[in-house]
Amino acid sequence: MVYVSQHPLVRTKLTLLRNQHTTPKIFRELVGEISQFLMYEATSDLPLQPATVQTPLAHYHGYELQVQIGLIPILRAGLGMVDPILDMIPTAHVWHLGLYRDHETLQPVSYYNKLPSQVDVDICLVLDPMLATGGSASAAITVLKRWGVQRIKFLGLIAAPEGVAQVQHDHPDVDLHLAAIDERLNDIGYIVPGLGDAGDRQFGTH
Repeated sequence: MVYVSQHPLVRTKLTLLRNQHTTPKIFRELVGEISQFLMYEATSDLPLQPATVQTPLAHYHGYELQVQIGLIPILRAGLGMVDPILDMIPTAHVWHLGLYRDHETLQPVSYYNKLPSQVDVDICLVLDPMLATGGSASAAITVLKRWGVQRIKFLGLIAAPEGVAQVQHDHPDVDLHLAAIDERLNDIGYIVPGLGDAGDRQFGTH
């Protein structure tokens, strides 16, 4: 399934994020804030188990997460989504995947993968601000499935219809949680209207 957030704050922050005059500092903050909204929506169906704690007055019978969550940022742009989500889920494990898009072929190239030999999470949230061609996201999901992860969700800020279609074709069992789906890809694989290169804009590079 594809879920596009309709939250008014997400839509407002996304407008600021797209502005070419937004500074890297503010851009990073907006990436983090939008990521938290997407995480909130993506984790609304996580299973719980009973847990009892002692308050200053009495026992309280509440809940705790029944699953171990893994955060999988796709380097480098996905890094900006990690810490804000970790603030909300401090028990999550973080594993990095390095993938870049070859600018001539537009195909993903893997250059970094340090996943442990044994799966230590029940559900993975793949983090990447931009879902353009869908190649990197699809490749990352394939790596996680081969690792043995049973449940995977993708969190992204802006997607192109082509990228959504590619991931849905390759991985129909993976939910996509997005802040927006834009018009199209241009002839060099950038999302239009998009926001440019998310990695460069986060880290002040070109």
